[in-house]
Amino acid sequence: MRIQSQICPLPDRQSKANQLEQNGRLVPLILSSVQRVRSEVMAGDCGVFVDWSQMGDVSRDAAPGKTEYKDLKELKQHARSGQWAKNHSQRSAVYQHLLKALPCRTVTPDAEVYRDIVGNSTSKRNPSAYPLPEFVDGTAVPQYCLKAESIGSVHAVISCVAGQFPDISHCPSLPAVTALMMHWSPDEAQCFESVSRMLACNEPGRRLLDQTFLAYESACMTFGDLVHKYCPAAHKLMVATATDVLEVYSDWQRWVFGDLPFSFAARVLDVFLVEGYKVLYRVALAILKFYRKQFVASNSAPSKQDSAAVRRDIQTFVQSIGKSVTPDKLLEKAFSIRLFSRKEITLLQLANEKSLQQKGITVKQKRQNVQLAVNADNFSSEIVSAKEIRDIWSWIPERFALCQPQLLFTTSTHGCSLNRFYAHCEGYEPTLLLIRTTDREVCGAFLSTDWEERKRGGNKLSFFGTGECFVFRMKPEMERYEWVIIKHPELAKSAQSAEDQSSVEDNGTPHSGETLEKPTTDSSHLSPFLSARHFNLNSRNTSMFMAGNVDSIIIGGGDGNALYIDSELNHGRTERCLTFDNPPLCAESFQVALLEVWGFKDAMGS
Repeated sequence: MRIQSQICPLPDRQSKANQLEQNGRLVPLILSSVQRVRSEVMAGDCGVFVDWSQMGDVSRDAAPGKTEYKDLKELKQHARSGQWAKNHSQRSAVYQHLLKALPCRTVTPDAEVYRDIVGNSTSKRNPSAYPLPEFVDGTAVPQYCLKAESIGSVHAVISCVAGQFPDISHCPSLPAVTALMMHWSPDEAQCFESVSRMLACNEPGRRLLDQTFLAYESACMTFGDLVHKYCPAAHKLMVATATDVLEVYSDWQRWVFGDLPFSFAARVLDVFLVEGYKVLYRVALAILKFYRKQFVASNSAPSKQDSAAVRRDIQTFVQSIGKSVTPDKLLEKAFSIRLFSRKEITLLQLANEKSLQQKGITVKQKRQNVQLAVNADNFSSEIVSAKEIRDIWSWIPERFALCQPQLLFTTSTHGCSLNRFYAHCEGYEPTLLLIRTTDREVCGAFLSTDWEERKRGGNKLSFFGTGECFVFRMKPEMERYEWVIIKHPELAKSAQSAEDQSSVEDNGTPHSGETLEKPTTDSSHLSPFLSARHFNLNSRNTSMFMAGNVDSIIIGGGDGNALYIDSELNHGRTERCLTFDNPPLCAESFQVALLEVWGFKDAMGS
């Protein structure tokens, strides 16, 4: 049930909105002068909600210094280096300029709307008089060096936001963001306007705050996918210690906005308002890397425990991160991670959203438990155990890890025939190939694309697939080998086509085009994530993912094949290949004892 502001004259608010629309030409002129005056007042009036005894050497009264930037490169450099961290009024003025520059909906509630609805009392507010709305999912307001009585003001602002943004159904980061913005606001009304502009931003392809469970959960899945690729050691630790890895990763936004101490969160906000949502992914990945480093240093042996215990352990680490890491070090680590381009992350996010929609998650959906779907009671393989398949499942993209494994083909039942292999596997995407050799070695591959794609080349053996493919071995130690471009992005540059002018340079510095428009194609026909055609590859040998004809199937190419299996599914070989930069996955020449192919059944849908 949506909790409305307790003094919310909605009819008056609607008439005000209509009046704003009817006087569209005059209002911007009036508002610009009002905002200019308000900005000038703010420079000396911010910080009234702050407990200054906790603020260390931050200056409240110093002159603002530089607050307007025409050079985008200088703005980013100042945001990343903490140029405004010691000057409260300067940071306040910079934030107001950044937020006023955000493209927003035509009718976006402003400070005057808040004063009309709630008033702008400077007296102490009781938080219980302004209960937080359901969409914050039980998230409390962090103290963030605010006065104790200021928490009631944060509650009042969020309560008013709930009344003015009825479409928000899930936004657990709102309490933290509102508490942060309260620091640099002269009154509640200005804080309300700042938060409203963040929520109402309508720049194509840019979002600042997730406002639905669909967006929130797909962001969690996207973060999980990024952890797989950029923090493999930390991900391995999560798999070894947590019963449900996705549940642990669902806290990633709270680590950044909620658990980080104020001095860290403020520095993140500096960069977030300049560079956007991708910054949050970077910071959360850096947090996970530092957590893993601390875990290893403690000489603790990884042991499986309830996911809630792992979540508490990470939360405790983040809350006390200042004992081992400075804000500068955290951001330095975050921006040293060479993430995919903005386009690729957008495609991944959209693919995850589409997957959740297919499983029944809607924009209006309230929180729903989403977890890895491998059910040990229903799983039976002659090659790997239930524990091993769960470990393999932890490697695959999050949108498929929500599905149950479904046996499509096995040589023990369907025989050793490549034609029958194709007949049983065509129409399924992706698939998981498992091989046990006569020497009892086990290896395999995750294959992103339907085997039917091989027919596009006629009888000619031609490669297809995407960069989500990977190969692996189970013994002597479980090891995964991904597309070489993921670990060595210097081998390719993001393709700069007409519709992809806003991708990010390899060093993590955004181009002057700050946002990416969503693909114009229908979401049911999304361009594949990590498709080789999105990259200017130095050599085609680095994008040979999978191939097949009547004579053989091949996984990985370039100076060798990661896996080659003959037409009788009997003999094979494995070598180092350029696409996956893998060593031989087992004995270089082997005989197949058993081969299985698994598909991905929609567990949530069923």
